[in-house]
Amino acid sequence: MVSHGFHGRDRLVAPRALAAKLFATLVLLGATAVLLTGMLGYFRAREALEKAVFDQLTAARETKARQVETYFRTIQADLRLLATSKMVVDATREFRVAVDQVDRAGTSPELRQKVSDWYAENFLPLMAQVLGREPALADYLPVGAAPYYLQYHYIVANPNPAERRQLLDDAGDGSDYSRLHATYHPLMRAAASTVGFFDFMVGDPRTGRLIYTVTKEVDFTTSLQLGPYRRSNVAAIVARCALLPDQSANCLEDFAPYAPSGGAPIAFMGAPVIDQGAVIGVLIAQLSNEEIDNVVTGGRRWPQEGFGDTGEAYLVGPDYLVRSAPRAFYENLEGYFAGLKTVGTSDEEIAAIRRYGTPVLHQRIDTKATRAALAGVEGTGEIIGYRGVPTLASWGPLAISGVKWALVAKIDSAEAFAPIDRLRRDLMVVGGLALLVVAATAAWLARALLGPLHELTDGVKRFAAGDYRASVPVRTRDEIGQLCLAFNNMVEDLRQKNIEIQNKNRENEELLLNVLPAPIANRLRSGEERIADGFAEVTVAFADLVGFTELTAGMPQDVVTMLNGLFTRFDGAAHDLGIEKIKTVGDAYMAVCGLPVPVVNHTERMVRMAIRMVHMTREHAMEHNASLKLRVGINTGPVVAGVIGKSKYIYDLWGDTVNLASRMEAGGVPDSIQVTRPVYDQLKDLFVFEPRGAIDVKGKGKVEAWLLRM
Repeated sequence: MVSHGFHGRDRLVAPRALAAKLFATLVLLGATAVLLTGMLGYFRAREALEKAVFDQLTAARETKARQVETYFRTIQADLRLLATSKMVVDATREFRVAVDQVDRAGTSPELRQKVSDWYAENFLPLMAQVLGREPALADYLPVGAAPYYLQYHYIVANPNPAERRQLLDDAGDGSDYSRLHATYHPLMRAAASTVGFFDFMVGDPRTGRLIYTVTKEVDFTTSLQLGPYRRSNVAAIVARCALLPDQSANCLEDFAPYAPSGGAPIAFMGAPVIDQGAVIGVLIAQLSNEEIDNVVTGGRRWPQEGFGDTGEAYLVGPDYLVRSAPRAFYENLEGYFAGLKTVGTSDEEIAAIRRYGTPVLHQRIDTKATRAALAGVEGTGEIIGYRGVPTLASWGPLAISGVKWALVAKIDSAEAFAPIDRLRRDLMVVGGLALLVVAATAAWLARALLGPLHELTDGVKRFAAGDYRASVPVRTRDEIGQLCLAFNNMVEDLRQKNIEIQNKNRENEELLLNVLPAPIANRLRSGEERIADGFAEVTVAFADLVGFTELTAGMPQDVVTMLNGLFTRFDGAAHDLGIEKIKTVGDAYMAVCGLPVPVVNHTERMVRMAIRMVHMTREHAMEHNASLKLRVGINTGPVVAGVIGKSKYIYDLWGDTVNLASRMEAGGVPDSIQVTRPVYDQLKDLFVFEPRGAIDVKGKGKVEAWLLRM
């Protein structure tokens, strides 16, 4: 039918799909333009911002580097100037002699005990707090008579508190050292204060003693060769400078924990004191990390120096330990310690920072930036900082003779790119609004252009679903309107033709089913060309009207009508009993039961069919006032059934079962039913049969036969 052919075709593209494509195309073009513009603007802005941040960090780093380098150059210049002054040269020469005198004079046990008691009461508790353990007293007591004597008068018996011991000019003990101290100490104290030294010391390279200090800490007059500070960096600087008889020379020792200053990180710078070409002493400046820390941190004024909320600069030594405290140490101490925990800093390091009160020489920063800077390479880049977060950094080495330091200026990437993140959000908002405008415009345009096609599409769908009265309104006179009109005409034409074809198909179906069994007809329609099946057991019947040929001689047309009526009654009975009519040949009728669909009681059904046929013949003869008698033969057994022919199909049977059934009819008795032994054996308990004995059968010889008693 037409409907079958239509559904078998490829589906039409609906206007809604076309509208969707048009809408999607417009939106895609708009989105692409917005996206490309936004991405280009974003990446260009990010690149420019990143460059600006790196330039700012590099400028800040270079400024800090110059400040630190200038600080050390200034100290070097001041120290060399003082070391060559007559005051320092004379003081060094005379303090050496005076200390030797005190050392030779010795000290009393009582004075030594007082000094030891003072150490036990005042110094050891401080060291225990710093070290986190109880130190041994013997590890810190001075060696020799002079240290005990002078430390007693200038430290133990000093009437001033510890932080103001330098105010004592004359100890009043009448010694030459006190006389000299009263002369030179005010001058030396003023010089140290003027140049900003934390302490100002003079070392005797011959004995290794610190023969003079301004602040009078416990290193005063101790031996740097035999005493408790022989392995300190101040001992190293005295030993180094003693070998440099050059007034322009200077020595610098990197920061290290210094016990006399409570374990604080201290650096020392020295210059040789030369008299008549020989080094008679070393002038030493004690440098606290606080001064350098103030330079690097800008006096804790990070926002004012352009570092924002997370930016900072810090120094790192060759051991990757910091030489200046990070910003978080000053702004959020507990947060600082929590951050150290997060990046895996050991509990021992955190405890040391808490004890010493500074991360200098205790916090390790080993990053890409510090490694490169300590290798002498300047650079910028985004790295993972010491807090474990992405960081923009600028790094480089410092040009300070005697130490190998690196300076890093950094800021968290999140803060540095905050403006670009805001720009990204703004671009997303603007882009979203632009896309909404594009989408709304695309939707309106798609609806305006393709709206008339929606109705046509719906009509096509209704027609494809079987609605042959489908039609669409013709709203315009343009191409789409003409298309709608053509569709309506096509639908009406196809509807009429489809009705005709359906009628013809029904007629052909009925004709085919009259010729062939329904299962066989279905097989032919499905394309099967050769149909031949074997059946193990069916029942075949042949029926013939006795004397019908003579009857047709007088009135052939009426006889044909009468015969058609009789055989029509036979067909009705066959349909009721599920028996398949095979064919009629003249006045003969052939039927079978048990194929093409097998039936269990096919023999019984066929016998009952034969009985009905005999009775129908009698009734039909009475109705037409004719002499009609029916002779029926039935046999059961295997057959082969199939379709033969191309232009005129016929479904027929072959085999001995068919031939013997035909012989049973031909050799039968008019107005009776004759069956073979297989039929008799199956139905002898249901029906009454009369044996005829053996009868002659053409091609078979003698064959037993029975007549059904009716």
